[in-house]
Amino acid sequence: MGLCGAADRDDLSALSSIGRRRALAAGQVLTWAGDDNVLCANVVSGILKVTASTANGREQIVGLVFAGDFVGQLFEETSSLTVTALVDSDLCVYPRERFERVMAEAASIERMLLRRTLASLNDARERMLTLGKRGAQERVAGFLLDLVDRTAVRMADGSISIDVPVSRGDMADFLGLTIETVSRQLTRLKVLGAITLARGGRSILITDRAALEPLANPE
Repeated sequence: MGLCGAADRDDLSALSSIGRRRALAAGQVLTWAGDDNVLCANVVSGILKVTASTANGREQIVGLVFAGDFVGQLFEETSSLTVTALVDSDLCVYPRERFERVMAEAASIERMLLRRTLASLNDARERMLTLGKRGAQERVAGFLLDLVDRTAVRMADGSISIDVPVSRGDMADFLGLTIETVSRQLTRLKVLGAITLARGGRSILITDRAALEPLANPE
């Protein structure tokens, strides 16, 4: 899913020569906003959050990064975003400037990063649409479906299990809702039989995806 999967033999060798594995414990920061931008990384496993600071100093989640995703701000001297592990994560880390030089000579890597950049732009546009046009139920249901697509584990009974990597407060910020609204919508989805909540809502069983999908994308 990541860079190494797209690279040809020569490009893979070039990446291997500059990369190193790095483990991040849950809560550990990879990069801080305002610091020198010295590295980028490909996520091998785990989930990270990308946050920005508002004018009043408040932290806002602007993205989630999953296994196979690339994280980093290429061609920028200073980091404008903070990247933090939400769960124990494993990364391939590269010095940014050396990675940029490798990318300039590695067509397969350059193409993949271009595709990922365009996909990220599409995701950002979709999120703007979600925040501007969709109701609370659609936002919460859509968020859960995104997690299903990226992290789901299918259980023996056919249900789909996901671990929500953020608190309800962070979910509310990410979706432009209040904590109370998120809690009400999760309860409503449970009553409708689409999900089952466990462990305080951080672990969720998608018991009926067919029921959840039209709630996220009503006609």
